Amino acid sequence: MDESSYTAGLGLGFLLGLRHALDADHVAAVSTVLAERPSIRASGAVGFWWGVGHTATLLAVGAVVFVFGIRMSERFEVVADAGVGVLLVVLGGNLIFKLLTERWHVHSHTHENGAHLHWHSHRRRADHHHRHWMADSVRPLCIGMAHGLAGSAALMLVIAASAHELKTALLSIAVFGAGSILGMMAVGLTISLPVVYSMAFSRRVFVGLQGLAGTAGLCVGLWMLARQALSASVP
Repeated sequence: MDESSYTAGLGLGFLLGLRHALDADHVAAVSTVLAERPSIRASGAVGFWWGVGHTATLLAVGAVVFVFGIRMSERFEVVADAGVGVLLVVLGGNLIFKLLTERWHVHSHTHENGAHLHWHSHRRRADHHHRHWMADSVRPLCIGMAHGLAGSAALMLVIAASAHELKTALLSIAVFGAGSILGMMAVGLTISLPVVYSMAFSRRVFVGLQGLAGTAGLCVGLWMLARQALSASVP
């Protein structure tokens, strides 16, 4: 493969990564996380760490696929998709449960870097102690890692397996991952804008958006599980 063709291939991989961030299960997962962290700054962080986790899994699995020549079986993809479905059901259901039973609300909290919003429930905490970037990064990181095993991301593993050198394969995946990181950060910002600014408009609208995010995550997860169940029942 000449240099121009290889560069074009990397560019295509980057665009595929941007498109990959728009998959329904990805948007639903990030939406439920952002619904609990209504902040413009948090939207970029959640999208970034989701993308890092997603890319890390792809790089790890891609290296194994290339070095050992392992082919991803159809059963593996089914299990991975089902796992993401369960994850979305848990995320969406958990958010809905909080909204219905724990009287969650948002209040402004000031730190040395400025004011931002926090979800808070007086039923769960008597003080206003909050987690910050490290604790808040673990959740989207793990969610991104789970998504890295499922869906159309397997396409990049096939591309990696067809490469002639390990460094070429990993570079292809890394470029794809960079596209997905950028894409998910843009998605997070887009989702967060109406959520954050709805607070100034109406609390009911704000809570409604949170409920919509939770319901969307729950429905997408159930849809994925139903799709896998139907696929398994077809001989």
